[in-house]
Amino acid sequence: MKVGVVTFPGTNCDQDVVKMTQAHGYEVVPLWHKDRFDINSVKMVIVPGGFSYGDYLRCGALAARSPVMASVKDLAKTGRPVLGICNGFQILCETGLLPGVLVRNDHGHFIDKWTVIETVNSTSHFSKSDKKKLRLPVAHGEGRFYADKPELDKIEEQGQVWFRYAENINGSLNNIAGVMNKEKNVAALMPHPERALFDWMGGSDGFKFI
Repeated sequence: MKVGVVTFPGTNCDQDVVKMTQAHGYEVVPLWHKDRFDINSVKMVIVPGGFSYGDYLRCGALAARSPVMASVKDLAKTGRPVLGICNGFQILCETGLLPGVLVRNDHGHFIDKWTVIETVNSTSHFSKSDKKKLRLPVAHGEGRFYADKPELDKIEEQGQVWFRYAENINGSLNNIAGVMNKEKNVAALMPHPERALFDWMGGSDGFKFI
């Protein structure tokens, strides 16, 4: 399977995602932020973490308007899977592919630690672990999930909450750590599964993510 991995100026987790993809025997197709791509050239796209465009304006706001994301949106419309991780989550929200937005952590500090998330609703595309609780690292300053009450109620009612934090580490509404679109082919989370592939990394709960 060919998997597209997007890189923006400031992306710093793309090579980690490449290694995760290759660990499953998939072929990586690099996707550059300035370029549109043939959506038939890949079966899946991953938008990695980092600090795209230095997190100017809002996190993910500039990246969401890049040419590559126009192609990602076209690919998502076909039902093919798109995964966002950390900054990728922020970008997918800014494009409108996912509901809500990620804002500054309620305590104002950057978080760099391991945390536990719980699966709320599943998708056949990602997180194929048989564990309901996953221990994964987080690294973000703007990871607090927010939506106004009508949108938040709709997210809950439509089964779009993917993961919740076992312990709310950043003030996210309803402890939300990850969400999906209604069709469940676009999904994203703030923790980093690509940093938890093998035991020597501190844990391996991220290995079965793709």
